[in-house]
Amino acid sequence: MKYQGLNQHQVEESRAKHGVNVLTPPEKESLFSQFIGKFKDPIIRILLIALALSIGVALYQYFTGQEGLSVLFEPAGILVAILLATCIGFAFEVSANKKFDILNQVNDDETVKVVRGGNVTMVERRDIVVGDIVIIETGDEIPADGELLESFAMQVNESDLTGEPMARKTTDEKEFNPEATYPSNWVMRGSKIIDGHGVMKVERVGDATEWGKVYKGSQIENNIKTPLNHQLDKLGVVITYTSYAIAAIIIIARVLMYFITIDRIYDGVEWISFAKYALNTLMIAVTIIVVAVPEGLPMSVTLSLALSMRRMLSTNNLVRKMHACETMGATTVICTDKTGTLTQNQMSVNDIMSYALPKKTLGDDYVSNLFKEGISVNTSAFLDMTDSEKAKVIGNPTEGALLLWLKEHNVNFMTYREGAKLLQQVPFSTKYKFMATVVDSPVFNKLMFYVKGAPEIILQHCNKIETGFGCVEIEQYRHAIEEQLYAYQGKAMRTLAFAYKEANPEEQSFDPKTDNLVAENLIFMGVVAIADPIRPDVADAVASCMDAGIDVKIVTGDTPGTAIEIGRQLGLWKETDQKDFNHISGKDFEALSDEEAKRRIPLIKIMSRARPMDKERLVRLQQASGEVIAVTGDGTNDAPALKAAQVGLSMGDGTTVAKEASDITILDNSFRSIARAVMWGRSLYLNIQRFILFQMTINVAACLVVMFGALLGTEMVLTVTQMLWVNLVMDTFAAMALASLPPSQFVMKEKPRSRNAHILSKPMIWSIFTVGLLFVLVMFGFIQYFKHAEVDYLFEDFSWQTYIQSVLNFDLQSGLTTYELTLTFTIFVFLQFWNLFNAKAFHTGATAFRGLFTSFGGFHISLIIILVGQFLIVNFGGEMFSVEPLKWYDWLACFIGTSPVLIFGEIIRLFITDK
Repeated sequence: MKYQGLNQHQVEESRAKHGVNVLTPPEKESLFSQFIGKFKDPIIRILLIALALSIGVALYQYFTGQEGLSVLFEPAGILVAILLATCIGFAFEVSANKKFDILNQVNDDETVKVVRGGNVTMVERRDIVVGDIVIIETGDEIPADGELLESFAMQVNESDLTGEPMARKTTDEKEFNPEATYPSNWVMRGSKIIDGHGVMKVERVGDATEWGKVYKGSQIENNIKTPLNHQLDKLGVVITYTSYAIAAIIIIARVLMYFITIDRIYDGVEWISFAKYALNTLMIAVTIIVVAVPEGLPMSVTLSLALSMRRMLSTNNLVRKMHACETMGATTVICTDKTGTLTQNQMSVNDIMSYALPKKTLGDDYVSNLFKEGISVNTSAFLDMTDSEKAKVIGNPTEGALLLWLKEHNVNFMTYREGAKLLQQVPFSTKYKFMATVVDSPVFNKLMFYVKGAPEIILQHCNKIETGFGCVEIEQYRHAIEEQLYAYQGKAMRTLAFAYKEANPEEQSFDPKTDNLVAENLIFMGVVAIADPIRPDVADAVASCMDAGIDVKIVTGDTPGTAIEIGRQLGLWKETDQKDFNHISGKDFEALSDEEAKRRIPLIKIMSRARPMDKERLVRLQQASGEVIAVTGDGTNDAPALKAAQVGLSMGDGTTVAKEASDITILDNSFRSIARAVMWGRSLYLNIQRFILFQMTINVAACLVVMFGALLGTEMVLTVTQMLWVNLVMDTFAAMALASLPPSQFVMKEKPRSRNAHILSKPMIWSIFTVGLLFVLVMFGFIQYFKHAEVDYLFEDFSWQTYIQSVLNFDLQSGLTTYELTLTFTIFVFLQFWNLFNAKAFHTGATAFRGLFTSFGGFHISLIIILVGQFLIVNFGGEMFSVEPLKWYDWLACFIGTSPVLIFGEIIRLFITDK
């Protein structure tokens, strides 16, 4: 035998030295670590501080006998808020990862042909070692990196590594392609042989292969903070310092009030009394800090993300990492792979130029039958029809495109291939660039000679052309054919010419020594233009992203011409764009310094011949310039960039490595799903803003009520348990109501928000403080009214004259009855209830009633739960919530009396827009 290969001893030595042919899997984060990671949220951290303070105050009050066990409700409620927020997010991500693991299973048990000890044997891919001689054939997946020792007409699909779906491989140095990403005599792990066969010597295995290097690079931890986390950090700082400031004001003001009272000025200070007063003041300050913290915010943000996660799955976006839902909305640049993402990754016939087929369709005429039989018998590819909806090409993709074209015309190629008797065949070779077949044709009842190949080769051997009305001299058509070929080449299409003649057994068609074509007087049939077409919905989806202010860049391992043509078809590459400025190759990009690259990047629309690390560097440099990057890809070569980006989007039929590195998997492989993910992300962020607007209004109002009460020496009109109900239960369902709002298409007409923007916009801040202050004035007015008037039934006893007089005459001594405290609590809840509608209408420029009556959904259910919950607490909360049942007409009075919150909001929206 020509090759002896390794013996068993050499195999063991090689394995010990170079390792096994298995990629080292990433270390899985334990479930406990995933859960603990949820506590890194900035608002959760603030809640933990509030919990510690609350526990301290509660324990002091309990052990000093000031309060019973009910004092523990406050810390218990905060703890529940923390656990709910963390557990919900944890549960949804674990569920998504289980779905992903099923989708991303790997099999390393496939066998390959290896020469060992002078014998050909079958060895599992994992057992291949450096130095092995491997026989590779059409359809095989290359098991490791190696050098070709032999090759015959070999074409390799390297799209997973380079984006090149059909790379020619050869051992002849004269035919080496200097522009190829990898050497022409080198084959890479994970690539597939689509045509030809050969023998390789393994040089690298496992993690040392290019595939392994990319896989390892994809595991580098990405510590870039998401835009939402960055903004919540800022919000956390605002909440923390604001609550501390209010607490400090209360402490200072109450201490000053204690010392400047008239009786203490004359009688002196009783320090024991002051100590008790100071301790009480400190507890009020702690209460302010606890009230200022929006306990429901983390859970509400988590709920919003979790609901979006689930709903995005219904639109073919499998979200593995919860933050990715919202981050898509902040994306400023999408770097997209070409093959399999923008294109279908399946070659197909784009056009046909044949004077014999003016309508470019096949019928039952003489010329149509020539094409049917000529393509069927003069190809070596097959179609796998296991999936009745989509045929899968087995073999050469270009030949597969021809067979798919026949299938579109309801032609079964196997009928012609099996019906014709094969007499002679010369397979395609990169050297001679043609394939020829001689058959005994049952269609024409004669010997037929068919040839296809490079147009410049085929035309040299043709003297006539088939027109459909007979054969004529080709010379008068030659110029037109060449012009059309130039047009096809300008669009980066591959072209195949077809010719035929009646075979003469006595006439020599091939050189017996070289198999080169020597037949003359062929009849030219036509030229077929073949390309990997863009997906049907991609152009509109790319346009939608560009309209949304997102910069789209094509980053591919394919040739410049093909990449630019795809960009042109998508509307990304304009007539005014210049190749030297708006395009760059991977090698040229690598040669640039970081500063030079940063200056060039804004102009670059397309990067061709990009290698994995070129893509990853492009992502990181843009991030350093403040961009939020989303990367789409389906190949192993995309994995480092997918991992480095704020959001990595892999295709459902992409490689294991690509999917492992991504945050979202697009199950339908559609770029339109990516555009929908952007819309979901922006709508989600808007819903989070709406909830923050809603809850911060509550917290500002509650803080001011507690602060004024502390300064005026009145009792707590809103108890801790009541505030927990508002902050935890009511706000949770308010968050669900806002999160259930459908995504808004208008957000795709806006520009991406700045990464440094605060989540609290100016309109939000204005609304929070003005509405919060108005709520405080209303509450303060009712508190004073209840102190001046004996209120048994608000509906019957209310008097505007008494209300105004009460507001103007402070009463710091009188207390409130339980019924009056219940009315105060209910009025506060209903003020927030109506304000929820204002939050719903935020940033829409439309009425809060838009879409409210078209369908019954989550928003309506949440409203009902809030009303029912308030009714149950008032009627059955008793001592725990410091309430007693209200009369039905007082319910009606509170409900209708607070509705001007929505009415005034609607009036304001008629004249002032918050968009």
